[in-house]
Amino acid sequence: MKRIVVLVSGQGSNLQAILDACRQGRIHGSVAAVFSNKAEAYGLTRAREAGVPAHALAADQFADREAFDRQLMLEIDAYAPDLVILAGYMRILSAAFVARYAGRMLNIHPSLLPKYPGLHTHRQAIANGDEEHGTSVHFVTEELDGGPVILQAKVPVFAGDTEEEVTARVQHQEHAIYPLVAGWFVDGRLKMQDGAAWLDGERLPPEGYAWG
Repeated sequence: MKRIVVLVSGQGSNLQAILDACRQGRIHGSVAAVFSNKAEAYGLTRAREAGVPAHALAADQFADREAFDRQLMLEIDAYAPDLVILAGYMRILSAAFVARYAGRMLNIHPSLLPKYPGLHTHRQAIANGDEEHGTSVHFVTEELDGGPVILQAKVPVFAGDTEEEVTARVQHQEHAIYPLVAGWFVDGRLKMQDGAAWLDGERLPPEGYAWG
């Protein structure tokens, strides 16, 4: 049984989708532990309710980002994860952290990458009059939101949409595609190689697997 460690900073709705998929057998693995940089993150409550060890590290207890990440790596490695999943983890990762889990760390970003890396993606899509928006699951590299895309899901943006409406539409898709991609990795179908994502031995295009 493959072991997954999940990092969260907030509500943890994607964590819940991963937990549910593991419980239902859609991911042939289990969440070994959940970590957060915020002790009050509701994602930690979700973990405890699922019987999963939940840990919080406070940045103000460490001299710098590198020291924080060194401690986080030590604690993560105690669970010997096969896969590290970022699920709304809002800290920039140090180079050492990215290198430690290279090829086995996934992130989900609420835009159709490479469009809108960083924050406030839904707001930008609305402000720019985009008719299409979405979310991307990608491998994590040192470039912010710049690792190889594995899978994207698109949603429409309608005239008059609020940021909350677009957020809800995107999150609905996130909860579908993130467990799917995690399952591919756990089953040995997915890997990062030569700066690209590969699925079932085929190199995926820059926009990832054509889904839906």
